[in-house]
Amino acid sequence: MRPQIYLFGDSITEESFGDGGWAASLSHHFSRTVDVVLRGYSGYNTSWALKVAERIFPPVESGGAPPLAVTVFFGANDACLADRYSAFQHVPLHEYKQNLQSIISFFKKRWPETVILLITPPPIDEEARLRHPYIENPSGLPERTNEAAGAYAQACISVARECGCPVVDLWIKMQEFPDWQKAYLSDGLHLTPAGNRIVFEEVAKKLKEQGISVENLPVDLPLIENIDPQDPLKAFQDY
Repeated sequence: MRPQIYLFGDSITEESFGDGGWAASLSHHFSRTVDVVLRGYSGYNTSWALKVAERIFPPVESGGAPPLAVTVFFGANDACLADRYSAFQHVPLHEYKQNLQSIISFFKKRWPETVILLITPPPIDEEARLRHPYIENPSGLPERTNEAAGAYAQACISVARECGCPVVDLWIKMQEFPDWQKAYLSDGLHLTPAGNRIVFEEVAKKLKEQGISVENLPVDLPLIENIDPQDPLKAFQDY
């Protein structure tokens, strides 16, 4: 009954329906108008995402409608350093760009009218990454750096421009706040409720710029204020 918005990404997307999560806020924002559908995969990079996209997003069935939009939020794992403990997740920068281009091409072919919104990886707090390693880290060096994350963020923006897609520059946006490391990141990578709020606000703003807003979307069934207390069933005649 309702149109859909798909969220495709890594753990920052997978966790986004948790308390204070950006997807939960987005779903609440589009309440009664859009179904927000989560497709987040912790630890995934763009190579793995490209490998499974065909399985995750089947063709639109006869009579069905394509989603209004899909967010593509990868890069935090691609940017793991090739000589640190998360090297198995690393994707070289040029390959990351090619993968993003291929993911966009896949969606454009599958859903030609769907808005494809890219989101850059967030900034990295390297000191916090040392305090919160995912596995034993004998090197004593962070598996991610903010410099590397910034390079992948710029690559994401470049691909978005080349492909004519809107993009949220999360790497820059979060660092506009003086205490972003503690305010927006819970472990140097994943988001606090305040960090999630930034993502929600930026995504909602970009979608609105593309014509996808609560003001432009009909509700799927009568609102309570449109139901006549004297003849309640009358409001449902057109549904």
